[in-house]
Amino acid sequence: MRGALGLAFSLMTIQAQGHDHSRCVVDDRDREVCLHNAARRIATLSPGATELTYAAGAGDQVVAVVSYSDYPPEAKEVASVGSHTRIDLEALVGLAPDLVIGWVTGNPAEQLETLEALGMPVFYIEPRTVEDVAYTIERLARLAGTEPAGQRVAESFRTGMADLASRYGERAPVRTFYQVWDEPLMSVNNDHLIGQVVQLCGGVNVFGDQRRLVPRLDDEAVLAANPEAIIAGGMGEENRHWLTHWEQYSNLTAVAAESLYFVPPSLIQRPTPRLLEGAQILCDKLEQSRQKRRAS
Repeated sequence: MRGALGLAFSLMTIQAQGHDHSRCVVDDRDREVCLHNAARRIATLSPGATELTYAAGAGDQVVAVVSYSDYPPEAKEVASVGSHTRIDLEALVGLAPDLVIGWVTGNPAEQLETLEALGMPVFYIEPRTVEDVAYTIERLARLAGTEPAGQRVAESFRTGMADLASRYGERAPVRTFYQVWDEPLMSVNNDHLIGQVVQLCGGVNVFGDQRRLVPRLDDEAVLAANPEAIIAGGMGEENRHWLTHWEQYSNLTAVAAESLYFVPPSLIQRPTPRLLEGAQILCDKLEQSRQKRRAS
């Protein structure tokens, strides 16, 4: 009996300790995710989730990533478990993660539900604003037990973006077309994070009032909008070929002003701290358009 009571007391103590040290955060599906202990084996199921987890100071705890998880460089050495659209569940389960970072609209819902059914905590992310990026880093740091590192990165990002908004937000507006894809031709509206960066830099997104977050367009729509600046990411960090397409339209204001600009896509199209660098480049490009306007 004494042994049984001792065991019961020990279990109660362990449970109480676990409760006292539980780590709870609300994810981007408004679900509360709680861990009794800081995650030590993390699976990140999108390139953005990988980058955010490293930014939160938890890179050493990442045991699984998906294809195109190429930043920071050490992430390329971590075991890959497929792509964000089709996860190799057997490989992932074999790595025994104690936390899975899922992408709300990018990962197959049924696969993440399978992981949850197996008892794996899944934390869903979908940063849609500048503040969301910082807050996601803070929440990931909470789950990983790396709060000081995550807080530093989050605050540095907030400060940097606020500085850009203060410096450029009230400058003369520049009518801007941001090309997010080529076939089919796609842009972003003002609710999209890239659209928010355009506005932060003092740009006017010519397709900002579109209903869809990522509207599909054609050349005629761009010609009718007649932007003063065209910014494209392209496929790859050095590839500007999407911009050459527009050079055939010599009457387009952006073409006549030679305001066709490239921003490396990983810096502007991933909701991570590197968005600050991408935003600085975009702000610089729009400032060049202002200077060309004044010089003409």
